[in-house]
Amino acid sequence: MITPRTDHLIDLALEEDLSLGDLTSRAIFPPRHRSRAVIEARASLVICGLEVAARVLTRVDPALRVRPLVADGARVRSRQPVLRVAGPTASLLAAERTALNFLQRLSGIATLSAAYAAAVAGTGVRVVDTRKTIPGWRALEKAAVRCGGCCNHRSSLGEHVLIKDNHIAAAGSIGRAVAAARAAAPHVARVEVEAGSLAQVRAAVTAGAEVILLDNLTPTQVAAAVRLIAGRARVEVSGGITLGNVREYALPGVDVISVGALTHSVPAADLSLEIIEAEPG
Repeated sequence: MITPRTDHLIDLALEEDLSLGDLTSRAIFPPRHRSRAVIEARASLVICGLEVAARVLTRVDPALRVRPLVADGARVRSRQPVLRVAGPTASLLAAERTALNFLQRLSGIATLSAAYAAAVAGTGVRVVDTRKTIPGWRALEKAAVRCGGCCNHRSSLGEHVLIKDNHIAAAGSIGRAVAAARAAAPHVARVEVEAGSLAQVRAAVTAGAEVILLDNLTPTQVAAAVRLIAGRARVEVSGGITLGNVREYALPGVDVISVGALTHSVPAADLSLEIIEAEPG
């Protein structure tokens, strides 16, 4: 998870929180005051982002000694420690919020992804994320999706052709949009077309789309679309998918279900940093 982009995000977050220093901690604790602390789960969750949290801590102060207690992807129980840290108290407290922000966000995504993966287990259908991510966080958030057991859709607009409703409206028809895309896109790029009706499904099949995205259809309509496609294209389903109904959409003939909620509205996981021992020094 640690890349130059990750370090840049960490630096931005620390600058935002610590550009004027930590007035409270520096006022209370002299440089020689040391503490030991743990980050622990406050609910059952899938942990993700320990390496990033550790990087935050050591970036604030290399004197902080950090030891993860579990691996990313582990399901942990409430009150289970996931990371230990020891060192200067003021540094530890200065890094606390930023480290937790990364860890809670990424663990929240991994936990929800694990729930979606479990919901479609045994169907052969993959649940994937979307590009609905926090700007700058996409690589981290997509890693968290994988950590929870789901998969990634495209990470950028340049990875494959996805013709959506506004492309169709501006081009004039699905056929025109597909023809233009095929003429200009690299030969290795798949052409995917979003279809919001059976009529659009027919047009996408006729145009030779390799993937058809069934958008905001009911399970009954999805089943009808799958019969219409008849194996001539891969099938993705999206729109209106929740944890409560995702299994209903994991129908035979459906290959992928994309869920924006994996990243765009996920709740933060409940984790907390607690001081367990202090040494005045």
